Amino acid sequence: MPTFADRLLTFLTDFPAPPALPNDVEAYNPCKEPVAHDLLTRFAHRHYADDRPRVALLGINPGRFGGGTTGIAFTDPAALASHCGIANNLPRRSELSSQFIYQLVSALGGAPAFYQHFYLGSLYPLVLLRHGLNYNYYDSPALTAALWPDLQSALQQQVALGLRRDVAVCLGRRNATYFERLNHELQLFERLEVFDHPRYLMQYKRRAVPDFVTQYTKVLGEML
Repeated sequence: MPTFADRLLTFLTDFPAPPALPNDVEAYNPCKEPVAHDLLTRFAHRHYADDRPRVALLGINPGRFGGGTTGIAFTDPAALASHCGIANNLPRRSELSSQFIYQLVSALGGAPAFYQHFYLGSLYPLVLLRHGLNYNYYDSPALTAALWPDLQSALQQQVALGLRRDVAVCLGRRNATYFERLNHELQLFERLEVFDHPRYLMQYKRRAVPDFVTQYTKVLGEML
């Protein structure tokens, strides 16, 4: 029987890049790169090699220095080694979102305990770049419209990995506008819990980060 890990590897590796996108935006699938695919495979078999239903925490789309490098959502190379037990030789370029997420992961008992109950992903699973810089699927109405069928498909496929349907967590207030619309259209989750985006917190609310970690740990702990 395929495990959560097997289904995740298929989903992330096979998710297709779209045709030409508006506003000079490019999409690429990091999991087709040999290094990222190997790291993702090792991570999935270490942390997702079972059939437990998990609560989804879904962000926007991967950043180029986190999931865009390692293939694993919200996980930069340093976090992958120090928190997830996956050694790698990638440059230790840090991602702000990953720093916050792994404070949260640590507060919930560390990666093995966290990933037994939770799944980290993105509403759109591919990296989006515009002129070499990170771009969000909602940064222009034309891009959002072009990607909407893929956003629907990605969310449905992630639910089919084995996600819990009673609740999901949206990472990002603006992201929530589109997540709520998708959920209304597809009727996948009974309830959405909205958190501030990790990058926003690290960039604009850094002094209050410990308080947010405590607050979000409590909310997630109540879902166990």
